[in-house]
Amino acid sequence: MDTLVIEDARIITPFREVIHGVIIVEEGKIKALGKMGDVHIPKDSIRINVRGNIVVPGFIDIHLHGGGGADVMDGTYEAVNIISKIHAEGGTTSMVPATVSAPLKDIIRAINAVREAMKRGVDGAKVLGIHIEGPYISKEQKGAHDEKYIRSPTKEEIEALEEHLDVIRIISAAPEVKGCLELGRIMSSRGVLMSIGHSNATLDEVLLAIEAGYRHVTHLYSGCSMVRRIRAYRYPGVVEAAFLLDELTVEIIADGKHLPPSLIRLILKNKGIDKVAIVTDAMRAAGLPPGRYRIGSVEAIVEEGVAWLPDRSGFAGSIAKMNQMLKVLVKEVGLRLQDAIKLATINPARIIGVDRRKGSLIEGKDADLVVMDAELNVLLTMVEGRVVYRSEELFTQ
Repeated sequence: MDTLVIEDARIITPFREVIHGVIIVEEGKIKALGKMGDVHIPKDSIRINVRGNIVVPGFIDIHLHGGGGADVMDGTYEAVNIISKIHAEGGTTSMVPATVSAPLKDIIRAINAVREAMKRGVDGAKVLGIHIEGPYISKEQKGAHDEKYIRSPTKEEIEALEEHLDVIRIISAAPEVKGCLELGRIMSSRGVLMSIGHSNATLDEVLLAIEAGYRHVTHLYSGCSMVRRIRAYRYPGVVEAAFLLDELTVEIIADGKHLPPSLIRLILKNKGIDKVAIVTDAMRAAGLPPGRYRIGSVEAIVEEGVAWLPDRSGFAGSIAKMNQMLKVLVKEVGLRLQDAIKLATINPARIIGVDRRKGSLIEGKDADLVVMDAELNVLLTMVEGRVVYRSEELFTQ
């Protein structure tokens, strides 16, 4: 395999910044990284001069449903491949597509499609597994999930899911729902990340969830209970529990629609930079114009840069790509670019346990990287040493 050289780059690893940097890629891995002149460039290598543009680790999206007109619930390899390509345009190099509440047979069909994508490979972002979001959630916090499919996990359904642990990486569930603590105990013991999602739990119920193996909170503030009053007494909910408990990491939809900059700052102030990941929660309209679409069996209306439920009572997912959320974090929230990059790279890598090979630009790790201009537009996306997206702008500057 040819040696590939990325040169004249502003590299953000994201632990340090290297100006006029160079990255040597061999056999899909980072062979060397440093300043130009300090790193030996092999003869006959393929060289890409990025003209001082920004190079960062590839983005890892651990919660998205679709894009480019496809949804993982379509249950086909072709749908997963389309999703991988459209999100690679936004700099995503690894993804964990998510299901919605549905009959078990439809969820398993999506699992099998993801399994095929993992085995065959895809044309865009690498598929790391599937995120089972629903049907074991709270009807009070259902969001865009179809209520008729929301249910408690049965012994039979848990056993059926156990047959697919080679693919299932994350399960979002409401721990206060009957059977979800047992689900957490079983699946966390088998290596699945258990996440509190679409939950109306109180603090006490969240504490029980942690004891049952839950370690993460799905799209904080979205589908999450907050302080409520019963006979004048105040009971903390999932949001307050996430702030209080260091055992929990959180993810946020930083598309500029789901959360205002002030709430994102509040989350980061409470949790700290290292315990927050950004996710797109993108539905099938990502990369497409406004109009009417479906997420699972639920209709959604895309307008104003976001997907809405038909009655405009709530959102039905985002239509964002990862680099769009970086723009929000830097330009509206006011984060340093280096910190914003952590939320899209090393943090989600740690949360799902792939940080030994992904999430940062370090010698020996996978050559997953993104080239962006000063406005954080994606110019090139590389997955394990293979260019899966390139903009002509990179070569016409």
